[in-house]
Amino acid sequence: MCGICGFTGKANQNLLKQMTLKLIHRGPDEDGFYAGEKINLGMRRLSIIDLKTGQQPVCNEDQSIWAVFNGEVYNFSELREQLELKGHVFSSDHSDTEVIVHLYEEYGADFPDKINGMFSIALWDQPKEMLILVRDRMGVKPLFYALANSVLIFASEIKSILVHPGYHREMNYEAVYHYFSFKNIPAPLTCFLGINSLLPGEILFFSQGKIAKQRWWKINFKVNKDYDEEQAKTKIMALLEDATRLRMRSDVPIGAYLSGGLDSSTVVALMSRFTKVPLQTFSLGYEDEFKNKEADLYYARKISQQFHTEHHEYIMSHQELIADLENIVSAFDQPFSGVISTYFLTKLIKKHVKVALSGDGADELFGSYLSHRTANPMFYFKRLHEQYQNNTLTEKEKKLFAPCSLKYLAELYDKSGGNEIDWRYNLYLFSDQEKNALLTDNFKKHCLEVNTYKLVKNYFNSLSATDPLNRILELEWNTQLPDQVLSFVDFLSMAQAVEVRSPFLDYRLVEFVAALPGEIKIKDGKVKDILKKAVINLLPADVINRPKEGFVMPIFEWMTASLADYCQNVLAESRLAKHKILDYQVVKNMFKRYNKGEKELAAKLWNLVMFQLWWEKYFD
Repeated sequence: MCGICGFTGKANQNLLKQMTLKLIHRGPDEDGFYAGEKINLGMRRLSIIDLKTGQQPVCNEDQSIWAVFNGEVYNFSELREQLELKGHVFSSDHSDTEVIVHLYEEYGADFPDKINGMFSIALWDQPKEMLILVRDRMGVKPLFYALANSVLIFASEIKSILVHPGYHREMNYEAVYHYFSFKNIPAPLTCFLGINSLLPGEILFFSQGKIAKQRWWKINFKVNKDYDEEQAKTKIMALLEDATRLRMRSDVPIGAYLSGGLDSSTVVALMSRFTKVPLQTFSLGYEDEFKNKEADLYYARKISQQFHTEHHEYIMSHQELIADLENIVSAFDQPFSGVISTYFLTKLIKKHVKVALSGDGADELFGSYLSHRTANPMFYFKRLHEQYQNNTLTEKEKKLFAPCSLKYLAELYDKSGGNEIDWRYNLYLFSDQEKNALLTDNFKKHCLEVNTYKLVKNYFNSLSATDPLNRILELEWNTQLPDQVLSFVDFLSMAQAVEVRSPFLDYRLVEFVAALPGEIKIKDGKVKDILKKAVINLLPADVINRPKEGFVMPIFEWMTASLADYCQNVLAESRLAKHKILDYQVVKNMFKRYNKGEKELAAKLWNLVMFQLWWEKYFD
C-alpha cells in the first residue's frame, strides 16, 4: 500500500520529492523516485508484501517500462508463476508491484483484467512515450489527475497535485453545488477546477499532450437465471471464503474491524479459518451512553469470544471529534459530510497492525440502506396506489410494502409520484430548490446551468438493471459507493497508515451477486436475506438478525447539546461573509428551526459545517 504521484515532462527531482512528501502518511516506511527524460514518478511506501525487495518504482528487464502502484494484487503469486512460464524474469523476491510491469509487457492495455485486487497504477511506456493511469474495478484506491500546459500531473491525493506549480488553485463551483446534495463530490469532478478523478474501472492514456480514456470494467446487473436460491447461497459462501483467504496474504500482522454487525462478523468468522494465531479485532465506542452504540460493543465482544480473537476497543468523545476535524478535512482535501468513524478507530488499529479486513461493500451489494429498502415497496405502492386511496388493500398486498410503513411510502409518493428518479432524488440531502435559497447569487452565477436532478436522471438513464432494487443498487454502486463509502474508508484509514481490505469487494463475488434478482437480496422485508442465509451456520442467530446500525458516529445526537455551540460558531455570520457562498439568513433560520425541534435538519447543518471548514482550509 502506498501513495503515488508524478508528472510528465523534464526530470525535476526537487518538485517530485515535494509532491511525494505530501503523501508520507500513506507510506511512512520509505520513498522511491524515477525521473527520466520525459517522466517523473514518485511514491511513499507502506511495506506489506516483500518487505526487503519490494521497493518502487519498478521496471522490466530492459527498463523500458516503469510503474508506481498503490494497493494490493491479491493473486500476484499465481500471476507471477504464469508470467515466469512465459519467460519473464523477476528481480524481486515476491513483489506484487513487479508483476504489473510484466503483465503490461505480456498483455498490453488489457493487463488490468488479470488482476484481482485494489489498485491505482501509473505506468510509463518509454518506447511509446506514453503514461497510463489505471484505477481498480470498484474504485477502492483513488487516483486524481490534472492537465496543465500539456503536462499531466497525477497523485493518490489532491494535496500532492496542489504542490505542482503548473496547477493554479480554483474552486469548482459545479462540484461544490452537487456536494450539498450528495454529501460528497461526485466523480469525475473534484472541488478543484481542472483536477479530475479517474473513475472506477477506468484507464487513461496520455501521449503527445492528449488524453484518451476508456472503461475497462463496469458492473453488470443483468439477471442471471441459472442459479436458484440454494445454489446462490453455496456460491456466495465459497466466493466469500476464497476472497477472505486471498486478502490475508501479508508479510506483516493483520487484523479486522469488528462492529458486531453481520458484515464485519462474517469477515472475522471466515478469517479465523485461515490463521493459527488469535486474530486482532477492533471496535469503536463512545463515552456518552447511546443504546444503539452500546449494542455494537456487546455484539462485537460476543463475536470476539466465539472466535477467540484478541479484542481491542477505542472509546472516544465529542471533544476528540472537534480536535481532529481539521485533520479529517485534510485527509479528504474535499468537502465531505459522510461517515468519518474510520479515522478514530484506525488510531487504535495502527498501534497493533498495518492491515485490517472489513465488511465494506456488503450493504451496497446485498441491499440494506433506506433507498434499497424503499425500491421494491415503492414499485408496488405505485401500482397499488388506487387501492391504497380506496382503502381496499388486501393483507397479501400490504406485505409487498415491507419493510416500509404505509405512512412513509405515501409521503414519499406525494413528493415523487412514485417515479424512481424522483423518489430517489428526494432522499438526497439538499434539493435544487433548497440550494437555490441557500446559495448566494454570487455563487449561483458561476453555475447557472448546473442541476443535480439532471445529473441523477443521467445516472438512471445509463443503468443496465431492470428490477427495482437492482436499479437502485447499480445506481449507488457507480456513485455513492466509490465517491462516499470507499472514499472515507481509504482516506481516513490511510491518514493513519493502515491498509483496509474487504472480501465483499472481490470482483468475482460482485459480478455474481450483481446478477442475482433483487427479490432474493431483500426478501419479505428482510435486508441482505440471501447473505444471511448463506452465513446461517457461521454466526449466532442474534448477530445475523440484529437491526442494521451502521458504522456511524453519533454526531447528530451530539449536535443537540455537546456540538451545538461549536457548529453555530463555525457557521457564524462573520465566517460565512468571507466567501459569500451561503446565505447567512437561511442558515440562521435553519438553526432556529433545528433548536425548536426539527432534528432532521442536523444532517444539513453538519453538511454546511464541513463545507465551511474545508473552504477555510483551502481558500481562506
